[in-house]
This record gives sequence, structure tokens and C-alpha cells, in this order.
Amino acid sequence: MEARIATVTRKTKETDITLTINLDGRGQNRIQTGIPFFDHMLDGFARHGLFDLDVTVNGDLEVDSHHTIEDTGIVLGQAISKALGLKTGIRRYGYFILPMDETLALSAIDLSGRPYLKYDACFTVHMLGTMDTEMIREFFQAVSGSASMNLHMKILEPGNNHHMAEALFKSFGKALDMAVSKEPRINEVWSTKGTL
Repeated sequence: MEARIATVTRKTKETDITLTINLDGRGQNRIQTGIPFFDHMLDGFARHGLFDLDVTVNGDLEVDSHHTIEDTGIVLGQAISKALGLKTGIRRYGYFILPMDETLALSAIDLSGRPYLKYDACFTVHMLGTMDTEMIREFFQAVSGSASMNLHMKILEPGNNHHMAEALFKSFGKALDMAVSKEPRINEVWSTKGTL
């Protein structure tokens, strides 16, 4: 099987990002965004999705975390799309319901080529470490848009805010792993249109 690895670099006046993802990895990663809690979330995504992920971000954190987190989402989505190429032979759909102690999170994905985010998660604190909790939605909005994926995310059972955030990132990793995995019974793009 051809390696599904992609590197994307994006440099603006607000951020300088280099990201490499291997969709067929083993969950090994090196993540440096300057936001420790965000690093922790990306680690959970990569480790439980079994993606090798290398991310280096230099962002304008003196302003706030917004540009760093949103732009990382843009670059991650671009890298996922680039690594998938024509999406030949992939399962396309993926979903996972992930428990984390008292919390339960759902992620469902269609790598349809049509970006859409449905996000239902209410946090009761504004910050987790130095990461603004409203940026969790912005991150997934950016990933969905730049990867052209339909993404539904929902906290089914709320609880501790750290647990909710972590359950969202981990369930996203597990759902994406399912969606990008190869379906051995097909060797074309899984769509009545013939393209995704």
C-alpha cells in the first residue's frame, strides 16, 4: 500500500505552522503549539487515531490562542485531504462513541468532499489551562472546512470540562481512523458520483 503521508506548511503574519501526518501510523507524535492543553488534546487525537503526527506552531500567543488553534485546524485538515489523495478504496464513513469517566462523546464523519460541522458541546469554564474552550469548536470547524469533511460532534453526557474536551478529540481520532481505513472489498471511490 502506498504511504499516506502529507506535509503542509502555512505561514502568515499570525502563525508559522509545519505539520506532517501519517494516516497509517502507530500514534507516535511530536507536538509543539505553545499551548500545553492543546498539545495534550492533539496527542490524544493522534495516539488514539493511530496517526503519526508532527506539529510545530509559532503563533501570536501574545494576542491570544485564537490564531494558533484555528490555523492548526486549517493545516491539519489540508494535510488529511492531501494524504488521502483521491480517497480511493477508503471506508469514507467513521464514527465513535467514547466514554471518559462520567463523560460520553460522539464523533461521526463522512469524507464526502462537502464541509459541514454540527457541534453540540457546552463547557462551563472559559479556559482549560491556557486554551480558551470556545476555540475547540473553532478548531473542528477549521478541520472540517479545509478537509471538506462532514463532521458531527456531540457531548452525550456532560461532566468535567477536561474530560469533555479530551473525549471530543479522542473520539474524533477514532472516527477518522475508521473513515480513512481501507475497505478491501472495493478499489474505487465509494460514491455514486464516482468522486469525493
